[in-house]
Amino acid sequence: MGSGPGASGAFLAGAFRSALLHQLAVIAVISLILLAAWTVIRWRFPALAAGGGVPRREPSARWALRTGFGVLWLLDGILQLQPAMPAGLADQVIRPAAASSPGWTQSLVNWAVTLWDYHPVTAASSAVWIQVGIGLALLCAPRGPWSRLAALAGAGWGLAVWVFGEAFGGIFAPGLSALFGAPGAALLYAVAGALLALPGRAWRRRWPGRVLLGATGAAFLVLAVVQAWPSSGFWKGTVAGKPGPLASMIGSMASTPQPRALTDLLTGFGNLARSDTVAVNLVAVLVLTAGGAALAVTAARPAPWPAAGEPVSRAARAQRYAVAALAVCCLVIWLLFQDLGFFGGLGTDPNSMVPLIVLFGAGYLGLAPAPAPAPAPADAVSSREAGAAGQRAARVPGYAVATLGSLAVVLVGAVPMAAASAQPNADPVVAEASAGQVSVFSKPAPGFTLTSQRGRPVALSALRGKTVLLTFLDPVCTTDCPVIAREMLLADRQLRARARAVALVAVVANPTYLSTAYTRAFTRQEGLGAAPNWLYLTGSLRQLRAVWDHYGVQVEDSPAGAMTSHDDLAFVISPRGVITAELNADPGPGTPVTTSSFATLMADSVRHAMRAG
Repeated sequence: MGSGPGASGAFLAGAFRSALLHQLAVIAVISLILLAAWTVIRWRFPALAAGGGVPRREPSARWALRTGFGVLWLLDGILQLQPAMPAGLADQVIRPAAASSPGWTQSLVNWAVTLWDYHPVTAASSAVWIQVGIGLALLCAPRGPWSRLAALAGAGWGLAVWVFGEAFGGIFAPGLSALFGAPGAALLYAVAGALLALPGRAWRRRWPGRVLLGATGAAFLVLAVVQAWPSSGFWKGTVAGKPGPLASMIGSMASTPQPRALTDLLTGFGNLARSDTVAVNLVAVLVLTAGGAALAVTAARPAPWPAAGEPVSRAARAQRYAVAALAVCCLVIWLLFQDLGFFGGLGTDPNSMVPLIVLFGAGYLGLAPAPAPAPAPADAVSSREAGAAGQRAARVPGYAVATLGSLAVVLVGAVPMAAASAQPNADPVVAEASAGQVSVFSKPAPGFTLTSQRGRPVALSALRGKTVLLTFLDPVCTTDCPVIAREMLLADRQLRARARAVALVAVVANPTYLSTAYTRAFTRQEGLGAAPNWLYLTGSLRQLRAVWDHYGVQVEDSPAGAMTSHDDLAFVISPRGVITAELNADPGPGTPVTTSSFATLMADSVRHAMRAG
């Protein structure tokens, strides 16, 4: 989108809200079904619902990673609720993010942008429920296969967003900087999902924490080198008389709609970045380098983790302070360079620094010894039969039902998005956002007899038994009329076999150029001759004026050689000769998206008329 009239955003926001409410109703029904099923299980099979065995405590590192990213996914889903998402996200955020990437990267991103533009309401609402569902599933499932399934869902969606929504986090584009989000927040979500999908026993060892710390430290060091690279431009306050990369990015964030205090802070910091660029960039490089080195050293030579009641060693205290100091520095970067990530109406996540804190924080906690199993309850089963019953009961713990419901929320979003991706035609909501909704009627169509482009008389009554898609076109028009004609042809193709029972009829809307020579030329020019059911009708000026008046079409006479100004209207006439719908056929920008959407709207209106008979 992004090219329609200003009112389209409000219309799409309303349609977005309506879609969310319908999907929320579906989720409520699913939740009630699961709750009823769980109530029956608890009533009829109490042992199955009670669970069994002695569960192990979840390692603190895994708990921190799971809950941290569960909350982040939930926050991201809530941010997707912003009304500007359907109309603005694809063309104002996703496409510009890939503008400086290689052509193959832009091709991948453009596929996602096209999908979003063709189905803006479906894509926006699907993103909400997928992310909310992943967040709820991670928060609900502390262990077992359900937890790993939720983690895999997060890893898969995070990877998809990183590729198609973030253009690989900009790693293939110039100007890469950790300060502004590299290597992409969605990649960090995918990494967290992959780590959480590891078997539970892996987290009872120290190697996941050490690997996580080491990998994060290495990433900080690489990004420090990129930040310090002379050709990156980050050392320059101005470039060709304009603000350099640092000052420019900070300045653009300061102009984002947000609280006044934050705007003032960013404006002041942007001025500092412009006047003392070297100092600002040097501090950033030192923070990234020191933080990366601290994480790498901690991963390579972790200090002994103090047992309960034992004093903390000097080395362990130093590592703890280093990790805490790095977290504080990341929060400062998040505030000053990333502007918290979610203001302006189109922010989809809090950017990269918060996920990074969760990652290396969980890695640090992973250095702790594995927790001991939880103590067995007083009435723990002891016999072999009771133990077997406990194992069976453990297969349906309470959190499994909650996780199942959360994954159902994911499916409420994923299924419509998958269906939309397989649909080559744009959703009619795009046309309705551009030109307004279809007006529904049930009144007899005024009759007329005119001459086709082949010179044969055609009466509207002779088309009885067919559904007629009627519009008014200027044969010498070079703007809207050719677009409307192509939309009618696309609608005809969408109807497939049903098109045999449809007549595509256009009436000349020009008081000067009336002859069949012009209607034949227009038909040939727009490739409409391939449609056997295409009729472009004309007649005397008296005949045409009568038809214009009967259908409420205003045609302004223009000097010879000029196009006329006329209403862009289309009517759907049922096989019984009754007008069932009136469409504002103004094609707006005439982009591939709006053209396809208008064609879909026309085809849907024709199908409705066919069903009405």
